[in-house]
Amino acid sequence: MPAEWSRHSATQLHWPSNRKTWPGERLERVEEVYCRIIEELHFFEPIHLFVESLEIRNRVMQKLSGRAVDLDRVMIHQQKINDIWARDCGPIFVQYESGDFIIVDWEYNVWGEKYPPWEDDNRIPSFIADKFGVKRVEQDMILEGGSIDVNGEGGLLATESVLLNKNRNPDLSREEIEERLRTYLGVDQIIWLKRGLEGDDTDGHVDNITRWLNKDTVLTMICEDKEDINYHALQENLETLRKVELKSGKKLNIETLPLLHTKIQGTTVDGSEYVPASYASFYIANGAVLLPLYDKRYDDQAINLLQKYFPGRKIIGIDCADLLRGGGSIHCITQQWYGIN
Repeated sequence: MPAEWSRHSATQLHWPSNRKTWPGERLERVEEVYCRIIEELHFFEPIHLFVESLEIRNRVMQKLSGRAVDLDRVMIHQQKINDIWARDCGPIFVQYESGDFIIVDWEYNVWGEKYPPWEDDNRIPSFIADKFGVKRVEQDMILEGGSIDVNGEGGLLATESVLLNKNRNPDLSREEIEERLRTYLGVDQIIWLKRGLEGDDTDGHVDNITRWLNKDTVLTMICEDKEDINYHALQENLETLRKVELKSGKKLNIETLPLLHTKIQGTTVDGSEYVPASYASFYIANGAVLLPLYDKRYDDQAINLLQKYFPGRKIIGIDCADLLRGGGSIHCITQQWYGIN
């Protein structure tokens, strides 16, 4: 499985339309976030945008027509979808030694069957493979794209709270899960962290706490407030990372950023008082990095860190407070494609 910083052929997005996730005015507010993301991202790579109906397609065209968007760079697929979480239900591409890409089609059950229905989203990889003539390998293990992060050199980050959760694969042992990751993703070093953020409906996706910055460096979120509900979990993860030795024999390089206060006024759509607000949910595109912004006290620190590790890319900050109300951020709604023209 390639690292995210390897060159993509496109990015997959799903336009928001699920009223259970986006009730009332939240829908129009999150649509504005999407318009901004599309406006920025389409300059760097094509976008394949999934919409659930002709009505939504027309709405999208109307919204984008008032923006600086070249619609030739945005391919719209009118296809039934359940929600916006393209990272978790979208195709995971892996590459043969020959250079050819295939899709590994894992099962998806919306984080342990939390928000049915999910069947339309689960069929998306099959639709993409058939439409573009990409070989597809089916795998009956449940695996969301946000539950893993790879460095393209055989290293994989994951959390026990997700991959070993009985609401995913109750009949598979840890060893069996590890074997499937090795076989189907081509990894040979699995770094297990314990858990993710409180209020994260996914049970703690790793892409919201710890991400690869290059083949031997990770960013991990930390809490500065010992009273914060996430303090102990993130400290435990940091200690785990400090003990990691890479295949090369080198110690893992670790960068940190502060986690924001994640308790909000009111609640999210699922009734939680916490949102998974994290700078780790950035997306590495071909010539840019899309970074969620939340707090002016720390935004520049996050921008500067990513500029240090991705000097050839434009760091684009996007206010994601309205997106976060749905339970995720930029990395959760994007999925990179390879080998599709």
